[in-house]
Amino acid sequence: MTPLPAARALDHFFLDARCRLLDLAATLDRIDRGQGDVDADPRLARIEQALKVLASEAPNRAEQIQKIFSQEYDPAWKRPQPRL
Repeated sequence: MTPLPAARALDHFFLDARCRLLDLAATLDRIDRGQGDVDADPRLARIEQALKVLASEAPNRAEQIQKIFSQEYDPAWKRPQPRL
């Protein structure tokens, strides 16, 4: 698979990225305006960690962010059973 040239990728995905960033900013604003303290909530810590990765120029940002929100594999997990 050949990647798109950078300028073409930006043209193609800019509005979608802008929309998602605005949506995330609105979510964070709602949290900030809410009553109570969520500073110790691990979900907020994961969001903050993901934002740091997003702001970096590190390769594979999507993979790194996916790992932030994923659980480590546990070979003892039960396999799903088909519904009868």
